[in-house]
Amino acid sequence: MMNLILGYARDRDDVRSVVMTGSRANCEAPRDPFQDYDITYLVKDVAPYRRNQQIPAYFGEIMILQTPDDMGDAASIETSYAYLMQFTDGNRIDLTFRPAADVAPIVTDSLSLVLLDKDRRFALPPPSLRSYFPCRPTVKKLADCCNEFWWVTLYVAKGLYRGQIPYAKGMLDGPLRNQLVQMLTWYVGVSTILQATAGLLGKYLKIHLTDELWGLMERTYSDAQRENV
Repeated sequence: MMNLILGYARDRDDVRSVVMTGSRANCEAPRDPFQDYDITYLVKDVAPYRRNQQIPAYFGEIMILQTPDDMGDAASIETSYAYLMQFTDGNRIDLTFRPAADVAPIVTDSLSLVLLDKDRRFALPPPSLRSYFPCRPTVKKLADCCNEFWWVTLYVAKGLYRGQIPYAKGMLDGPLRNQLVQMLTWYVGVSTILQATAGLLGKYLKIHLTDELWGLMERTYSDAQRENV
C-alpha cells in the first residue's frame, strides 16, 4: 500500500509532497491490522482531484467510500478534498488533497511524517505526540467540567425514573461520559507532567490509569438494565 501511495505521487508532477499523520506515524501506537493510512497530498490544484472516481480505483477494490466534503445539504467550501476509503483487502486510507501552499495543518501537527518532498520545503522534527499532550486545566475549566458532570446526572436519573432507557443511556454515554473522560484526560496529563495523552475518546486511559481506577472506569459501561445504569 505504501508503494501505491508514493507511486501515485511520483507519477504526477502536480503532487508536490506526501505527508502521513495519525497512528502509523506514531512509533508509540500499538500496531494492528486496523491501522489506517492518514495521507495528505499537497498539490498545485485541488480541483482535478474532486469527485474523481479514478482515485479510489487506483488504490484497490473499494468496500465502502466516504467523501465527507460532499455530505450534508450543501457541499463543503473547504479548499481541501478528502476520500475515506475502506478496501476489500483490509487496507484503509484517509486521503486528503490540499493546496501546496496550505502547509499550516502539516507543520502544526507533531505527528506529521513527510514521505515525499519534491521541493524540499519541509524540515520537520521526528514525529511525536507533543501537540496532543493535554494542557493543565484552569480553575474555571475544571469547575465547569465538574458542574456539567453533576448537572447531567440529573437527566440520567430523570430518564431512569420515567423508564426512558434510550434517553438515560444517551445522557450517560454522551455528555456525562464526555466530562468524565475530560477529567481523566487532565488527570493523566498532570500525573505525567503533561507528557502523555489519553487519546481520542480516552482510548489510551487503560494504559495510564491504575488497575483500581481502570476497574472503576469499566464499571461505568452499563447495559440497558435499569438497575445497572
